[in-house]
Amino acid sequence: MRRISTNINPFLFTILLVVVLVCFSCETEHQDKTADYKTHFELSNGTETATYLETVDFYIRLAKEFPEINMQTIGDTDSGHPLHIITYNPDGDFNFQKISDKKTILFINNGIHPGESDGIDATMMLYRDFATGKLKAPKNTILVTIPIYNVGGALNRNSTTRANQNGPKSYGFRGNTLNYDLNRDFIKADTKNARTFFQIFHMVNPDIFIDNHVSNGADYQYTLTHLFTQHNKMGGELGNYINNTMMPSLEKSLQDAKWDITPYVNVFNEVPEKGFSQFMDYPRYSTGYTTLWNTFGMMVETHMLKPYKQRVEGTYTLMTKMIDLTETDYKQIKQLRAEAKHRHKDWTHYPTKWQVDTTKTTTLDFKGYEGDTLTSEVTGLTRLKYDKTKPFTKKVAYQNFYKAVDSVVIPEAYILKKGWHKVLSLLELNKIDYNTIKKDTLITVQSYKIDSYKTLDYPYEGHYPHYDIKVLNSTKKQTFQQGDIIIPTEQEGIRYILETLEPETKDSFFNWNFFDSVLQQKEGFSPYVFEDEAAKLLEENQILRDSFLSKKANDSTFSTNWYAQLDWLYKHSDHYEAAHLQYPVYRIMKN
Repeated sequence: MRRISTNINPFLFTILLVVVLVCFSCETEHQDKTADYKTHFELSNGTETATYLETVDFYIRLAKEFPEINMQTIGDTDSGHPLHIITYNPDGDFNFQKISDKKTILFINNGIHPGESDGIDATMMLYRDFATGKLKAPKNTILVTIPIYNVGGALNRNSTTRANQNGPKSYGFRGNTLNYDLNRDFIKADTKNARTFFQIFHMVNPDIFIDNHVSNGADYQYTLTHLFTQHNKMGGELGNYINNTMMPSLEKSLQDAKWDITPYVNVFNEVPEKGFSQFMDYPRYSTGYTTLWNTFGMMVETHMLKPYKQRVEGTYTLMTKMIDLTETDYKQIKQLRAEAKHRHKDWTHYPTKWQVDTTKTTTLDFKGYEGDTLTSEVTGLTRLKYDKTKPFTKKVAYQNFYKAVDSVVIPEAYILKKGWHKVLSLLELNKIDYNTIKKDTLITVQSYKIDSYKTLDYPYEGHYPHYDIKVLNSTKKQTFQQGDIIIPTEQEGIRYILETLEPETKDSFFNWNFFDSVLQQKEGFSPYVFEDEAAKLLEENQILRDSFLSKKANDSTFSTNWYAQLDWLYKHSDHYEAAHLQYPVYRIMKN
């Protein structure tokens, strides 16, 4: 037999053997640990999602076994169960006041619509894989998650309400315990869930916020779509970064990983290739709310018709790619947010109304399916049907630029009349600084009278919201009482203050009916009595008489309506109550 000789140094060979054995041992150990912490999703071969209790128990196990993971119970929900936050920090430090300046904090919200459970299962695996070493621990990123935000909806489990969704086998319900859609509640905060979210959000102070969802509305080839917060509304360098760096970087990394992604397809019962606009995330929505605090926000919208296993895996991959991005850009992200704390010092006006800027368009290489209009076998009328045997890639117009079409001059402060307790409680929950007037004081202010408004004629999220608000603005000296609230705008929460207290913004407290009692006139007149008073008013006030006669001469409807005439005179007299249509928030202007 021929002997084979080698020149390998025995010492080096021993070291090499040890390295190989250690690597093999570590890989095996990671595999074994992962196997010990399989999720319900994995055990069901990707067909089922974990229940609320299974999810909580899973994170309890991780927190007990791995010092990098911390689990906290915080606040209340309408269900009677608390919210939890789970933090992953390889350094094992969970004091947010200490760690928020050192690393990028990525906050993941799951189960706001518990039937859209993809993020619940994907995040469980993500935390497990970091804890067991299957994924390399991030050096510059801390993860925080609410495992299931809508606890009541998660407990209301069924297999039928998501009629358009391809799995899982059973899931939670969209509405919470009080049947609120929690992703419409971030400004009005009718729910305990939202109020607890405020507490968590301001404690964590995240740099990036991800809310995991499942889409509807159209069919196309993508499993993943993204809905970044609207960049013009976010504004400045933050808006530039999210639109020109964060979004394209995430898209590129996912494309390289064979997970194509496109912007959220904002159409319903139409073919996307006609073109579509970016969804505007007003502050009622999670990412619209978090943007008010200069947090980069995005919703993940997986496609409802793709298999559940595929959707969860796509959500998992997207989150890992976002973590890769934060690892690379963490210094820039932290710097942009630090600078944004003071950017309002250069503002003079604040936008109150937005619309799509039709002069700017982005072209997408969109991967869709051919759609056709057929005769419905059910209704006998036309219907839309997609043909998945005819995929295409087409140039599609995407309108993702918005422009402000109205604005207000930013005041130095607002004065909120005392007694509006719900408004004040929300300001406090959102860490808004304010002072109280110590004694009755005469102050020059801008005052709003509600000139006109429209109201939805159907209920929406427990309200009948107003819209198309018009106000009359006047400057006057007014005595404010001890205990009235002064809210300075020179603070980090300036955008929250402006969005809620300016009545003409989309999600103002006025539009959400917080001030509806001022819309009702409390005192009136009896015509048979007021006739004599009206005659006296016209006799004694020449200016009033001239205005009255002019209106009669130029308004035929008015001239033939006796009650309208008496009402007009009443409202132009000292008898008419000042509180009617008087907006109880006043503006102290600069200088």
